[in-house]
Amino acid sequence: MTFSECKTLFLTSLFIGLLVHTAPADQTVMNRFFYSGDGYIHLVSKKNGKAFSGLYREGHGQYNSDAYKKISAVFGAPYQPSRQVLSLRLVEFLDHLEDRLGPGGLITITSGYRPPEYNTKLRKGGALAAKASLHQYGMAADFILGGVSSKRVWEYVRSIGFGGTGYYHGRTVHVDVGPARFWDEKSSGVGTGLSDDNKLIGLVTDYDVYGSGELVTLSFIRMTAFPIMVRSDFTLVPTENPKNDEDTVSFQPDSGPPTTAACNAFNDISQMASLRWRLPSNVSPGRYQIRARFCGDLWKKMPDEVMTPEFEIR
Repeated sequence: MTFSECKTLFLTSLFIGLLVHTAPADQTVMNRFFYSGDGYIHLVSKKNGKAFSGLYREGHGQYNSDAYKKISAVFGAPYQPSRQVLSLRLVEFLDHLEDRLGPGGLITITSGYRPPEYNTKLRKGGALAAKASLHQYGMAADFILGGVSSKRVWEYVRSIGFGGTGYYHGRTVHVDVGPARFWDEKSSGVGTGLSDDNKLIGLVTDYDVYGSGELVTLSFIRMTAFPIMVRSDFTLVPTENPKNDEDTVSFQPDSGPPTTAACNAFNDISQMASLRWRLPSNVSPGRYQIRARFCGDLWKKMPDEVMTPEFEIR
C-alpha cells in the first residue's frame, strides 16, 4: 500500500470515528418525551442572571444531573435530587421550540418557577397570574426566543395541539406543558373563578416513554383548595382497550401519606408532587393512562376522577 493510500485510509477512519463519537443517539428510541429537542439548549434568566448552555441529555433516556441542577437555577426552581421540581418535559419542549423555530437561538426566561405563595402575591397585586398556574409546578415559562417573535411561537404551539400558550402582544410568550389550550390577555380567564374548588385538577407522569419495570412518578397539578381526599388505589389503563377490566392493573403508589386507609388526605402541593410506582415487568408494550379517583365531598366542582395524558411503555 502506497503512502498516499495509507494516508487516505487513516483520514477516512478518523472521520468515521469522529462521527461515531459526535453523532447523537437514535432519538426515535431514546427520547423520554413526545416533543423533544436535540438535547442542547441555551438559556439565561432575565430575573437572576443565571445561564446554561450545553448538553443536558445523555442518551438512553438519561439526563445529566449537574446540567439539570444548573437549568433549575435558571428557572429559579429549587433542586431536589429526590424529585423533579422543574419539569424535564418543559425543558425538552422549549428545546423543541428552539430547534423548530430558531435553531441555536438563546431562550431568555422572564418568569419560570413560582412558589405558590409568590404566585398568590402576584394575583393579589393584579398580575395575570392564574390561581392554578402551572408556574407553581415547574411546568411553565414566560420567555423570549432569540430571533423569533412571541406571536410566531404562540401560533406554532397552537398548531401542534400540545401544551398551553398565552400571547399578550408583547415580547414574551407563555408556554406550559399542561393540557392543550391557548389564550391572550383578553381571554386568559384569570379572575373568573375558572379553577375554583379544584375544578381543573389534573394528574401527570414525569415522562412520556418508559420501559417495563421502570419507576413512574405521578404528580397532581392545578389544585386550588385543600385538603384533597384521594383514594389509595390507582389504575393503569391501556388506551387501546380501556373498557376491558382484565387489561387494567390496580396499584397503590409506593410513596404518599403513611396510611393504609382507603381514602387519604393531602394538604398541599408538595404532598401531591411525587407519588411513585414501579411498572410491572410483564406489562405489554403500548399506550396507557393512569387513573386516580377522589373521595369525600368537600369540593363540589372537583371531578370524581382524573386520568394522566397518554404515555408509552416500550
